[in-house]
Amino acid sequence: MDPEPYRRADLPIEERVEDLLARMTLSEKLAQIGCVWSTNLVDDQGFSEEQAREHLAHGIGHVTRLSGNTGLQPEQAAELMNRIQKFLVEESRLGIPAVVHEESCAGFLSRDATQFPQAIGLASTWEPELVEAMCGVIREQMRAVGALHTLAPVLDVARDPRWGRTEETFGEDPYLVGRMGVAYVRGLQTDDLTQGVVATGKHFLGYGAGEGGMNWAPAHIGERELREIYAVPFEAAIREAGLASMMNSYGEIDGVPCGASPRVLDDLLRKELGFEGVVVADYFTVLTLLTYHKIAATPGEAARIALEAGIDVELPKLECYGEPLGQMVESGVVPVEWVDRAVARLLRMKFSVGLFEQPFVDAERAAAVFDTPAQRGLARRIAQKSIVLLKNEAQVLPLDRDITSIAVIGPSSDSGRLLLGDYSYPAHLEILYEGEQAPDALAPVSESSSLKAGPYFVEIVSVLQGILSVVGDSTDVRVAAGCATTGDDTEGFAAAVEAARSARVAVVVVGGRSGLTENSTSGEFNDRADLGLPGVQEQLVAAVIATGTPTVVVLINGRPLALAQIAQDAAAILEAWLPGEEGGAAVADILFGDVNPAGRLPVSLPRSVGQVPVFYNHKPSGGRSQIRGHYNDLSNEPLFPFGFGLSYSTFEYANLEISPTRTTAPGCVSISADVRNIGPHDGEEVVQLYVNDVVASITRPVKQLVGFARIALDAGQVRRVRFELDLNQLAFLDAQMQRIIEPGQFHFMLGASSQDIRLEGDLEIEGKVQAVRSADLQPTRVEVQ
Repeated sequence: MDPEPYRRADLPIEERVEDLLARMTLSEKLAQIGCVWSTNLVDDQGFSEEQAREHLAHGIGHVTRLSGNTGLQPEQAAELMNRIQKFLVEESRLGIPAVVHEESCAGFLSRDATQFPQAIGLASTWEPELVEAMCGVIREQMRAVGALHTLAPVLDVARDPRWGRTEETFGEDPYLVGRMGVAYVRGLQTDDLTQGVVATGKHFLGYGAGEGGMNWAPAHIGERELREIYAVPFEAAIREAGLASMMNSYGEIDGVPCGASPRVLDDLLRKELGFEGVVVADYFTVLTLLTYHKIAATPGEAARIALEAGIDVELPKLECYGEPLGQMVESGVVPVEWVDRAVARLLRMKFSVGLFEQPFVDAERAAAVFDTPAQRGLARRIAQKSIVLLKNEAQVLPLDRDITSIAVIGPSSDSGRLLLGDYSYPAHLEILYEGEQAPDALAPVSESSSLKAGPYFVEIVSVLQGILSVVGDSTDVRVAAGCATTGDDTEGFAAAVEAARSARVAVVVVGGRSGLTENSTSGEFNDRADLGLPGVQEQLVAAVIATGTPTVVVLINGRPLALAQIAQDAAAILEAWLPGEEGGAAVADILFGDVNPAGRLPVSLPRSVGQVPVFYNHKPSGGRSQIRGHYNDLSNEPLFPFGFGLSYSTFEYANLEISPTRTTAPGCVSISADVRNIGPHDGEEVVQLYVNDVVASITRPVKQLVGFARIALDAGQVRRVRFELDLNQLAFLDAQMQRIIEPGQFHFMLGASSQDIRLEGDLEIEGKVQAVRSADLQPTRVEVQ
């Protein structure tokens, strides 16, 4: 007998979807747009058929975080995934496999997986190819355990560092965020989704702009800014990389929560931006319409609002889309067509990833692709390239590896845990094993169960370990923590000061603790009103500097941004962000000159929290106080500008050429220049291209990034960089909200940061106003000779 059409891989996906949907009961449809915690399918011994029969009676759409919610090693996770899929395929009526979704902001959130730098560090590389390579590792590891959908990348534009999740983003600039996001999606999904992992853009839309820098807070964004700033990275990922999944923002815009807004999730996302994939709810979003936003009186009403708005799948478990939604459909309040629309989208994804043809994995081979030497090497390379040299007075760096003595000081100096971001494993799981368990997140297990969440760490190289691996036996390394990350205990200062006073150089490693628990200083749920270093760490740094020993400050964790005093008095400053498992080795590579730093800031660093928000691409009337420009008590300029970063070498720009200098739209313009390494060290320079629309009918940014290239240059070498700019990038939304290019003068700026402009020139666009479709926008192409 021939198989049912939906089981036939040779048939078009739409035909398979239509056939399967027609066979489904309402209960089976509701199960497909829902989810179950993986740990609700197990008991203390592992997979539980009894639990499965309770939760999977009608099938299920998603299974939540099988690896990212337990202490299972890869082979065990793969085996459990196979048991779940076997039950669904063989025991449910239609045999529909489930999508197992996981997290991967800084590497696959799984025990034994490679832990890469947090996203803000990835952005600091200004090298999208590294992000794509990292995602190749994530894809390989996830597919090895049968996870085919990840809830990453974060494409939020972040302009308020008080927000705890800033570190999960690619920074403040929509073009840079878009380039990194496109690379992330391409690395995960590939050109053939049957060999890839579904990526999820989050959080749509304006999540990083919450009032007061607070999580889940309302975002006050106008329609133009919403499209020209916050939607830009999402649109790039959709149009260029085929982003297959989207997640809503928890926040609200103009009184409507994004998870309840057809204007955001349908009109803007699908109709304007062309998204055709699945919208998954950020965890508990549907229920928050009842409990948090208070725009629904019952779970059924919350389900109706979310489903109509365009949320296709409720995560992390069925609460509103199950029985409450079923009652709304049966009573005629919710059309079954709304349910069918969502189910069809999810089934289309399942067919697209080849889930029906390959629901199982080879569990015995899973561990072989986890944290291999090559993957650790990539983690180290990315960490090296993410580190930003902010100051290097009197060229105190690089250090001599034969230095006679060095003091290594600070609470982050010998900690591997503090090198990890909030969405790394095991930092993320602390909320489970430190007693802040989310409701229903983890089934009760004994201390000996393999499901117990941890703590479990891969090998992590601390900064102290990195330094010790470089210096020889003749170097006296003096170690003192000085203080804890938080708290007011200064008892350790004396030992730290003594270690510094008798050393040739002091390396002080300070920062915060990223995570979800209350003892964390940044990360999800951990917004901060004070941007200074937590606890007494600033006093520790000051005490060490006061000894007169040249002091190098290494910042671990991008949240402590108020560095004014440190910047004034320290000899050198390195921003290492959250550099992951090889972070300590990478810091040592920079300190001792084995690697020439070339990371660049993806955010503007404020002098004080009172400056927030401070960002480079403000409007002509922004970024200053009229008429004096500065605050009465503080400069209006950032402490360190967007795109800034030093090198152990020096680079010279020359011979700017803009061709043509007059043209009509549409079309392209070429901007090229020579970049020469005139310093004594081989190195890399990040060449940044900015533009300003000199006179426009709508106010335009004083400058906006439209291209960049990270190029390697040997000492004395010169290379020519050419940017091929699509003129459509110069378009904007006019007074009628139509995307246009206006004729006029455009001022191009080529430089080493948003403030360090080296070469400038103009383009004149002639002719008439031209309408532009957003679908026609192309990124800048770069050629390096």
